[in-house]
Amino acid sequence: MRVLKGSSNPRLSDSIASELGADTVLADIRRFPDGEIYARVLEPLDGEDVVIVQSTYPDHNAMEMFILSQLVSDLGAGSVWGVVPYFGYARQDRVFNEGESFTARTMARHLQMSLDHVICVNLHKETILDHFTDVKSRVNLSVMGDIGAFLKEMGVDFVLSPDAGAVDYAREAASEAGVPFDHLEKRRLDGETVSMKPKNLDVDGRNVAIVDDIIATGGTILRAQETLREQGAEKVYACCAHGLFTGGGIERLTPHLDGLFSSDTIENPTTRISAGRVIARYIEDTVG
Repeated sequence: MRVLKGSSNPRLSDSIASELGADTVLADIRRFPDGEIYARVLEPLDGEDVVIVQSTYPDHNAMEMFILSQLVSDLGAGSVWGVVPYFGYARQDRVFNEGESFTARTMARHLQMSLDHVICVNLHKETILDHFTDVKSRVNLSVMGDIGAFLKEMGVDFVLSPDAGAVDYAREAASEAGVPFDHLEKRRLDGETVSMKPKNLDVDGRNVAIVDDIIATGGTILRAQETLREQGAEKVYACCAHGLFTGGGIERLTPHLDGLFSSDTIENPTTRISAGRVIARYIEDTVG
């Protein structure tokens, strides 16, 4: 088995290769001045099982995954594994208004054209997997256990999700950290503004970590940390699987937190946790 490193996740690709004890594929992947992608594999792949690691966010990364998966298939690879650390358009997982694009489904249908196996990480909605209908295996893995282990080392003694919809993430991280968990009650006012309903939490004097699958603008985290400070939390951290940090999210959040952390599904300055272990273990277990 070989690992082909797309340009979106070089650190995670190396982690997966190391965990698998696999070599990386020698390739030349670059962009022309007009933004188009050039891809060339520089060694034979006949009969080799190949793991392509490439997110589909932003759009140019999705195009790179389409190109790489078709290229590897054309070169005669045995089975082609697509590791999609962050699945772009995951939040467009349904049609709300007549005439809208069901873009998460569209993305899945295009991805599966040249893939035998699909691995996603902490999909915003696991039902997205249902749209991968022509692959041998599909899975949504979670990095929350590794986040929990990291938070335990940080001395966190309480884990919180920003709303009830994310409480399973808090439960998983807290279980690994060996600490209690709870959730806040959130009401979204618009795309960037949220309000928190009053709720008494047992956080006085504690080191609290807010965990979620995605942090984008950071508006939810800001309101959550305010609530925790008001109730006496000693330290407040925020940790997520996917650190989008749109619109200057890192700069916006950092002054208000005792630590901001994310996994390598989207590599950025806050990356401290790797999804490589859980991905490699799944591949090994599936291959047998």
